[in-house]
Order: sequence, then structure tokens, then C-alpha cells
Amino acid sequence: MQPNYSATFTVDQTPAEAFAAINNPRGWWSEEIVGDTDKLGAEFKYHYRDLHRASFKITEFVPNNRVVWHVLDNYFNFIKDKSEWIDTDVVFEVAKQGDKTEVHFTHVGLVPDYECYDVCANAWGTYVTRSLRDLITTGKGQPNPIEEIVTKAQEMSEQNYAALFAVDQSPEEVFAAVINPRGWWSKDIEGDTDKLGGEFRFRAKDAHLSTQKITEFVPNQKVVWHVTESQINFVEDKAEWTDTEVIFEIAKQGDKTELRFTHVGLVPAIECYNECSNAWSLYINGSLRSLITTGKGQLDLTDNAAEALSLKL
Repeated sequence: MQPNYSATFTVDQTPAEAFAAINNPRGWWSEEIVGDTDKLGAEFKYHYRDLHRASFKITEFVPNNRVVWHVLDNYFNFIKDKSEWIDTDVVFEVAKQGDKTEVHFTHVGLVPDYECYDVCANAWGTYVTRSLRDLITTGKGQPNPIEEIVTKAQEMSEQNYAALFAVDQSPEEVFAAVINPRGWWSKDIEGDTDKLGGEFRFRAKDAHLSTQKITEFVPNQKVVWHVTESQINFVEDKAEWTDTEVIFEIAKQGDKTELRFTHVGLVPAIECYNECSNAWSLYINGSLRSLITTGKGQLDLTDNAAEALSLKL
């Protein structure tokens, strides 16, 4: 059975606050949504330029616990089967976990076999782990600007996993955060991460071990990590990441700084793609962006990603 796209994060806010934000997709997805989004049986429509439009019906609505959007109609203009989302379900589940609230998102039916999977998974990762989470934690999401970013991400890569975001901080600040993966990827990284030729090791419990060498290091512009060794214990080919490249590109765009992330070699054809792309979405769109904009990464997100990977064993 193909895995559905999913993402999970935790926040300090209450289930009631998380639930209220979920039911305000104009605040985290698109300001152009038309229709009711906050009651059982309601229907609403989403559209973005001529690229994507969809209609939803709320088929489950359990206050502070669960919401399900059933996709009634859908149109993509950039893939062959333009109706791929029809009869899928977008599910939000909210639960108390200790002193935190966990939000679990699943698009039931959005699977790696879909032609739109790469673009759609990247988009959902950005909307959910970045914009929705920000709406819950700060009261302000970033709905419409993300749509521009999603379009660029689609253009950037047809196969390799890619992500892109823009921030108010300078290229120097973005670069400093990128080369501090202990602040956004894992505090347990061993080795040098901030100079050309540096080598370091990452571990996610017993699920994933990899060693990276920095093969390009252009201050405030570009960093490339070459994966010299990898062991991914939840797939058959445990060396899937070996000889792939993890690339960070930084550029000034108007009054913003844009960060482009590409994992060259992480493609839908490899077995770990779904889990690894979901993890990267949490690390890049969630934790790294937070480190840049607030000075603090979201290592709770990275812990969630590691835990999810370990459950695959």
C-alpha cells in the first residue's frame, strides 16, 4: 500500500487554539478561498491562478479534535491527469500530548504514484508546517506569498526534492543559520559544519545515519554537502543517500532573501522518498526558517521527524 502524504508538528497552544486556526484556511492557505470553512457540511473553493482549483466539503467536524475535507472537484493545469485530487480526503487531527498540542495532517489519496506528488507534497509541507504552525503560534500565517514560492519550486525541479522560502533577514543571517545544522537539524551532529572540506555526521535514532562533506562553500551564497556515506535502516537499499548532494542557495530578491534547498538524487523513484521528503520539509520549512527568523530552531519538529522514521523499523 502506498503511503499517504502526512506531516506532524507540536505547539504550546491549546487544542482549541490549533483547531480554530485549522478552520481558518484563509489565514494560512489562501485569502482567495470562497465559502464556509468552519462547520460540518460546509463547502468551499480554492484557486491559484490557472494552475490549481479545487472544491471541498467538510465531512467530519469534531471540535478541537478532527476535521476532514472531502475533495469534490479538482483541476491542475500542469499534469496529465488534471483531476488527481478528486475523492481524496484532507484530514487534520488535533490531540493533547503531555503539555503540548500535536497537529497531524494527512492527505489521504495523495501518494507517490501521483504525478503531482512532488509539487503537492512540497506545497502542503510549506502550508502546514510553516504557515499553519505560524498562525497557531503567532496569530499570523503566510498564505498568499507561499503560492508564489510553490510555483518557483515547481519550476526549480521536476524530480529532485526541493523547497524554497523567502525571509526578511539578510543573506549573511541566512547563511549563518544554514551552516549551523545543530540549531535546526540535530543538536547531536558531530564534526565541522562551517568550512570548505568540513565533514560531519548526522544520526536519527536507529533509523538513519549519514556522513556529509562540504564540497562547496561560498559565503552568503551557496553551500553543498556531498553525502559520502549513508545508512537508512527502514528501506531495502540502505545506502540510497550515498553520493547525493544537499544544496543550499541564497540570493537577494528585492527586499527579501530567498533560500533554495535541493537534495539532488532524492527522487520519487527511491524507496525513502516519501519519508525523507516529509522530514526535509519539517527541517527546512519549519526548523531552519525558524532559526533564521527567530534565532531558535524547532528541534521539537526534528525530534518528531526522527521518531517517525524510527517507527518504520
